[in-house]
Parts: sequence; structure tokens; C-alpha cells
Amino acid sequence: MTFNKNPAAVDALTPEQYRVTQRDGTERPFTGEYWDNHEPGIYVDVVSGEPLFASTDKFDSGSGWPSFTKPIDSANVVRKRDFSHLMLRTEVRSANADSHLGHLFTDGPRDRGGLRYCINSASLRFIHLDDLEAQGYGEYRTLFTTQEDK
Repeated sequence: MTFNKNPAAVDALTPEQYRVTQRDGTERPFTGEYWDNHEPGIYVDVVSGEPLFASTDKFDSGSGWPSFTKPIDSANVVRKRDFSHLMLRTEVRSANADSHLGHLFTDGPRDRGGLRYCINSASLRFIHLDDLEAQGYGEYRTLFTTQEDK
């Protein structure tokens, strides 16, 4: 599967999704669709469909945004220095669509690497574990199998 910035997908974005992904916006905490989602599945870029994060790496940070300890594939996530708001932060963008996703912080769970990818729901599309195969993401089912299942 090839993942690129899809002009039709950009045109189909809601105003909030466009503001966040294309204009580097941030949704208000506790308002996004996925901040409290506990279903198994993966989160993909709303513009390109590139796989970004898995529910197995999601945790409740108390911040009001979906938070993850790591991306599915670090090649799909780009880190950039962000000097906005008069502070140095690390911005997180999708590699292929260049969508603004959120920011990376070092206050995540220490036992899982200490990172917190703080991501806007508006930049994501959730694909439930039961729908991975049908939507072309079947290879990611392995993220949800235990060693005993293998």
C-alpha cells in the first residue's frame, strides 16, 4: 500500500481536521473523538492512511489527548523542532502526508520508554481490529497477538 498526501482526502476534511492537520492547530483537550477510546485497533493519518499508532501503545496520560508510547513504525512519523508559543517543543508530523499530528514529550510511562506522543484526534482515523483486513491493514493484526498465539 502506498501512502501519500491525498488531495481528495484533504478536500474531505472537516474544518477542525483541516485546521489541525494543514494549519498546525491543536484541538481542545477532552474534546477529540479518540482521547478516551479503549477499543483495539490502529490509528492512521486522516489524509494519507499511513499507519501511525496502535492501541496497544496507547495510555491515559490525563492530558485529554490520545497519548502513545511509540509509533507503529518510526519511519511514518517525523519529529521537528517547534519554537511556537515561545517554548521549544518537538512537533510530530506524518512522514508521507506531512500532516501535523501533535507533539512529543518525555513524561510518558518510564517502564515503556518514557515518551508521550500527544496526538490530536482530528489528525487520526481509527481502524478497529475487526476491520483491519477489510480496510487493507491486515498485516497489522500481528500487533495484537501474544507470544502464545504465534
